[in-house]
Amino acid sequence: MTRRVVSTILFLALPAFAVRKVKDELGREVTVPDHPHRLVCLMPNVVDDVYALGVGSAVIAVPDFTKYPSEAKTKPSIGLPLNPSIETIVSLHPDLVLANGELNRMATVDELEKFGIPVFVVNPHGVEGIYKSIQSLGRALNLEKAAERSVSTLREREARVRQRAQGRPNINVLMLVWYDPIVTAGKDAYITELIQMAGGHSIAADIPEEWPEVSLEFVLARAPDALLIVRGSKVSLDAIRTRPGWLSVPAIKNNRIYFVDDRIEYPSPVAFDAFEDLVNQFHP
Repeated sequence: MTRRVVSTILFLALPAFAVRKVKDELGREVTVPDHPHRLVCLMPNVVDDVYALGVGSAVIAVPDFTKYPSEAKTKPSIGLPLNPSIETIVSLHPDLVLANGELNRMATVDELEKFGIPVFVVNPHGVEGIYKSIQSLGRALNLEKAAERSVSTLREREARVRQRAQGRPNINVLMLVWYDPIVTAGKDAYITELIQMAGGHSIAADIPEEWPEVSLEFVLARAPDALLIVRGSKVSLDAIRTRPGWLSVPAIKNNRIYFVDDRIEYPSPVAFDAFEDLVNQFHP
């Protein structure tokens, strides 16, 4: 029997009646069950965090667009992350709801708490923010040791993959989120950090926004060596090539296009799959 299975059995066997007070990542003091058994997650990245702690079986509902891990897709849905069904959540009688500070509305949090449902909020920023959120959820779920193990494993993986990119020349990359208008990854996006860790450099890394809108003149001036697109996104290379000026961009001219797995969009453990994918492409 694996350690994860044992921890899940113990977690589900413990009573949930005692309560504790913990601070979430917004600094809110939340009264949580000592051992919550019925969890509702309001964001897909939070779902992945909980499964990484080994207690995915305690998750009773997830938001739309949940993809990782794959077994979470079979859970009932509470609707869109920005506008979940309060009625559905209340009817499920969760003993704890887990939310994301930037991507869920505080109005949703307030409404759920009016029904007596505690809501614990994480707010990950950067790669360190991913680690911090796992540890925060570990405290909220009374699973500190599981959180420590998960973070330790991810840090070891990060170090191994980083090492493969060391000493290699950085690739100047345009992370193309959208092309009309042109939206890319700026300084505050954790994806910019992942690109840097993988041996690349976002051409907009000095713009103090997460997802800045830039001009074609900006792109031409920065002359990216490569174009990075999320695999399966609606960004069309054929459409880009037919737009005025784009054929002068070195990445397009030299047909140096990288497609990264959509796991890069999740500030959670699956982002490290995308990170490894990036290193394999940048420095095979």
